[in-house]
Amino acid sequence: MGQQQLLLVILVTILVGIATVVAINVFGSAAEQGNRDAVRQDLLQGSAAAQGIWARPVALGGTSGNFLQDPPSDDQFSRLMGIPGTINGLEITNENAVYEIVRTADRVTITADPATYGNEIELRLERNPDAGGVGEDPWNITLQDGDDQTVLSGAGVE
Repeated sequence: MGQQQLLLVILVTILVGIATVVAINVFGSAAEQGNRDAVRQDLLQGSAAAQGIWARPVALGGTSGNFLQDPPSDDQFSRLMGIPGTINGLEITNENAVYEIVRTADRVTITADPATYGNEIELRLERNPDAGGVGEDPWNITLQDGDDQTVLSGAGVE
């Protein structure tokens, strides 16, 4: 009877150990996925804000159709992007990632280096020069996540 109990204790210990390892792996991948989702949400928030900045007149703190219009300065532009965090020029840092913003006259690119997720995520927002008809989207928005590219708006969206 003693050997059977000992064997049962060893078997239960092995099963509990395996269950613990599986739980740690599941928790780790869930945390990574949560970080990825938070970064993507920050990027989409920045994209929506950039469209408003582009359309807003300079007198109201916008760029009047030219992202390089000054004002706003780099710090002001980053603040207007609506991504929460510490601002240093065109760089925003928060618990999700470090975001670097590059702007040209008609394009804003936000590159995120996530805190726990392994891939760099980049959002490109640019004016669609061919849009002008009723119902045509004036923006091309692309999200690049490693090898995965998603067209969110503009050319390529049906």
